[in-house]
Amino acid sequence: MVLRRIAFVVPLLGVVSVGLFALASRSPFDPLAGYLGDRYLTASDADKARIAAELGVDDPWWAQYGRWIGGVLSGDLGISRSFGMPVVDVVTQRLPWTMLLGITGLVVAAALALVLGVMAGVRPRGAIDRIVSPFATIVASTPPFVLSLVAIGVLALGLGWLPTGGLTAPGEDPTPGAVARHLVLPAAVLALSQVPWLLMAVRQSARAAMASDAVLGARARGIPERTIVRRHVVPTALAPFVTVIGLRLPELVVGAAIVEEVFSWPGLAGAVVTSARELDFPLLAVLTLGTTLVVLLGSLLADIAYVRLDPRVRADA
Repeated sequence: MVLRRIAFVVPLLGVVSVGLFALASRSPFDPLAGYLGDRYLTASDADKARIAAELGVDDPWWAQYGRWIGGVLSGDLGISRSFGMPVVDVVTQRLPWTMLLGITGLVVAAALALVLGVMAGVRPRGAIDRIVSPFATIVASTPPFVLSLVAIGVLALGLGWLPTGGLTAPGEDPTPGAVARHLVLPAAVLALSQVPWLLMAVRQSARAAMASDAVLGARARGIPERTIVRRHVVPTALAPFVTVIGLRLPELVVGAAIVEEVFSWPGLAGAVVTSARELDFPLLAVLTLGTTLVVLLGSLLADIAYVRLDPRVRADA
């Protein structure tokens, strides 16, 4: 299974990269506008034509793709026109903050979903089940940017408990304490946006496990309910749980991008938006392919974990 997935990655990334350049060439945005900034309005047509020729932005998309792929194969990811620095530097500066936000949000979401999902599943139509099920439905139907704005309006502007955004206060250096305080709100919103799907998957698995022959037999032998939940229900619920996490990675990436933009978090989301608007092909291609690779890797790790957790599943199935 692992070898098949790895063999599938390279051609898929090739198709994605070609499609990206082809579709971006149809974009209504003018790459010179982002490159020149305010000078775009005052530059003459001759100057625009000269700069476009120097940058190669007027070349056919397949010519631009050929130059880019040639540089990638030689270890050069290119220069980002949007940020005026090598693409490697843009990614290395922003990736740690995106990883911090994404991993924190995913860990919090997984912990909440596992605890609440098991509690709701082992007691169907109980108090917790009646609360979390409608709550999950409401949150699942609410876009992440709406959750972000509500959180800012209530917790930041209304109550003043947390900062509205950014990595630190203006003019301050990023200390661990300041970063942690600014991380709370965006990480909480990102986790909340992912909880419903994970929670309902755990709830369904826990309900099915409670009705299984193994649990009924354990009850007949007089095994305490807490032991049954810990040894039978939770392990049974974990296998589909990790699969759902892998399937939800694309939504996590999209949600993180939206949350970063709303909270002005200095991650890769802003770079994605800027590179797409200004048709910064080297940066846009690296970010797009990197996101695709993360999703594929997450799906593979989820399948491996599923096989490990449930020995009834064959890896070569």
